[in-house]
Amino acid sequence: MMKRLFYFIMIVAGIVACSDDDSFSTSRNNMLTLPADTLMLDTVFSNTPSSMYAFWVRNGSGDGIRIGSVRLERGNQTGFRVNVDGVYLDNNNGSIAHDFEVRKGDSICVFVELTSRNNGELEPQKISDRLLFALESGVEQGITLCAYSWDAEMVDSLIVEENTILAPVRPYVVRRGIKVNEGKTLTIAAGTKMFFHEDAGIDVFGNLVVDGTAGNEVVMRGDRLDHMFNYLPYDRVSGQWRGLRFFDTSYDNRISFADIHSCKDAIVCDSAAFSDETLRLGIDHSTIHNCDGYGVLAFNSHIAISNTQITNTAADCLAVYGGACSVVYTTLAQFYPFIADRGVALRMSNFYNDVPYPLVSMQCVNCIVTGYAADVLMGERLDDEETPFVYYFANCILRTPDPEATEEEEYPLYDVIYETAEDSINGKQHFANIDEDNLYYDFRLTEGSPAIGSALPVEGFADDRLGNPRSAETPSMGCYEY
Repeated sequence: MMKRLFYFIMIVAGIVACSDDDSFSTSRNNMLTLPADTLMLDTVFSNTPSSMYAFWVRNGSGDGIRIGSVRLERGNQTGFRVNVDGVYLDNNNGSIAHDFEVRKGDSICVFVELTSRNNGELEPQKISDRLLFALESGVEQGITLCAYSWDAEMVDSLIVEENTILAPVRPYVVRRGIKVNEGKTLTIAAGTKMFFHEDAGIDVFGNLVVDGTAGNEVVMRGDRLDHMFNYLPYDRVSGQWRGLRFFDTSYDNRISFADIHSCKDAIVCDSAAFSDETLRLGIDHSTIHNCDGYGVLAFNSHIAISNTQITNTAADCLAVYGGACSVVYTTLAQFYPFIADRGVALRMSNFYNDVPYPLVSMQCVNCIVTGYAADVLMGERLDDEETPFVYYFANCILRTPDPEATEEEEYPLYDVIYETAEDSINGKQHFANIDEDNLYYDFRLTEGSPAIGSALPVEGFADDRLGNPRSAETPSMGCYEY
């Protein structure tokens, strides 16, 4: 707090004051100009300091105005902290400060923070106070300070040493991270909301089961509930937390009906002993969005992805180096807005850093693979005949040049729609909303997309990303049924 106060004072000291010969009036007609009736702060977690908010109090009258006192109406009962013109309203001494002057045409700056107490409720609760300015004239003016406070389970550092279930009683705020030990299982129950601090994530040496359901998903996101700008919540800014990492001892992991967003690398599967019979990671009915790194990065792993949206990543949306991967009814869309040198939507390779990683099988069925670039599908293979590089695409929209045009060997691509710059504007025509200005994206299909009704019915995939039923005869490509 002392560092903040020093910062406040340094800012205020830089404000140029008017001349000392200004007159001061006690007329009740001379009043301060406040920015609004109410200052609305963002939702905050109980016992966690909010971001700092600032506003200016102006004197637009023809005379100077003296303020006898500035105080919080409810004293220290709400958790608001206020600094006025470099002076802290001491919550241990009545939350009041005295004797301010605002010369004509001048302003003073007010800084507000909040650390709310536990409210004992499951849902966010509204808290408010009034910041009151008592003028020398006897006039009292005020601005309401308002926020919502949300009780949460604070997890500093959790090591899962026994099979553990996280239930959705309250949101979890994870400060330093979670580690699942080898041979142990962490189950995250449907409806659980997890908010991760910067550099926090989940390291899985044992097993992770994310057990969301349709309409009651598991949410994993950063812990900042405030806004970077008025129009931009931090929740839409990538790189807010670290993500999930599965180490070489981890198998039989499942992620169902999850929303994982605004992290660094969302999911990384380290290289492990490959088994064609043992699934290392299954992802279904999930969203992986807005990552300052990879969406899914897998080395020598057996993974299965279905009815899933993987979108907007600084690196590749999905990168598969060796192993086996099946991708069914999935949308891979690369519209990452923060850099031009973004990765591709899908990369498959049988080597990494010149080390062979046999690609035993890469199957992609009923998928949309698109993005800004003219080619968002990259296949990379060693220049040898010994390291497998096996893939199969069917009933997909691919934003990549038609390989048949090269008159090379026959490619295992069937009923594929090749998307070119001439056919579409950066692939955006498929989707309901691609709003780069406000960083808002809706990857459900929109009327006119060739993905609608063009998929191949596949047994066992009766619903879409949201749990809505698919057409039995003419389903749509991608994770959403139109």
